Amino acid sequence: MQVASLQGVLKVILIILLIYYGLKVLTRLFGPLLLRYVTKKAGEKFQQQFSQYQHTQQSPEGEVTIDKKPKQNYSNKDVGEYIDFEEVD
Repeated sequence: MQVASLQGVLKVILIILLIYYGLKVLTRLFGPLLLRYVTKKAGEKFQQQFSQYQHTQQSPEGEVTIDKKPKQNYSNKDVGEYIDFEEVD
């Protein structure tokens, strides 16, 4: 049977604390850089999609296009059967 020594437990706790605070410091240093990079890439992607949309939507000057939605027939016949009722006191 193995017994944990006090020295081994303290080593593990110290290693965990060093890793925690090390990651905390690295996050403060590189977090803004990473955030700036991600927002720049997202902006480029949105700009590219917008330019593609603008390119496909351009039509020659003077040309008129009318886009209509297809009519949808809504029927109220499938609601069900009406049942009359009376209140009983």
